[in-house]
Amino acid sequence: MVDRWDLQDESRGIRSRARTVGEYFAVEAPLLKPLPTELFETVRLFTPRVDRYSQIAVQTNRYSVPVRLIGRTVRVMLHAIHLIVHDRGLEVARHERLSTKAGSRLELDHYLEALIRKPGAFPGATALEQARCAGKFTPVHDDWWAAARAAHGDKDGTKDLIEVLLLGRRMSHEHIVAGLATALRAGALTADAVALEARKAAEADELAASAPAPATLPCPSRLGGSGRRSRFCPTGGWRICRPTPGRCPRWPPTASCYDCAA
Repeated sequence: MVDRWDLQDESRGIRSRARTVGEYFAVEAPLLKPLPTELFETVRLFTPRVDRYSQIAVQTNRYSVPVRLIGRTVRVMLHAIHLIVHDRGLEVARHERLSTKAGSRLELDHYLEALIRKPGAFPGATALEQARCAGKFTPVHDDWWAAARAAHGDKDGTKDLIEVLLLGRRMSHEHIVAGLATALRAGALTADAVALEARKAAEADELAASAPAPATLPCPSRLGGSGRRSRFCPTGGWRICRPTPGRCPRWPPTASCYDCAA
């Protein structure tokens, strides 16, 4: 719409001037500098320091970063709907931007290295509650966690769950959930068993995606080789095969044999 308005404006005249806007611009265009080749980021830049809770303060809100960055200064690019955190030129975190004040957005994955050393802090972690609300920590996770704690104790069962969550750094969330469900049904309550089942789910999806689509074959005629055969329709349309009067009077129309509707 703006481009259309711009084109329409080229024919506009300014008061009593002899030329139109477009004609004046044609004279000025060769004198303009070329456009820059690099991307211009329309963002606000911040350089906050990561506190002891592995969080950074951007404007009035707090966002989590990996625990290995505690005490380090990072570079934040604040966009309209999200923010990106960089450390030494590498992206280390990405969050949806909060529109409230004094809010926090914590990613459970950022705290896993600390929680595996202190599994007792895992059940009450704020990042865990936010992961549940976001749908990243599903009821399947809770069921497997409860079974693992019943089998191995609270400490070891929670450590096993955290090791499962660490699999999310190299496997998709859907495959891990499928692996948890399969392992739970089989009573396999170890992270290695979940990883095995998740890999099986990933391989099954890859085979399904690479398998050729099944070919559609024409319906065989009840008349055998002496009568009309149904034809395959390339457009996918089919109709009931109706015998030609005088050629196949013994066979009534049937829905088991189809002919091309085209």
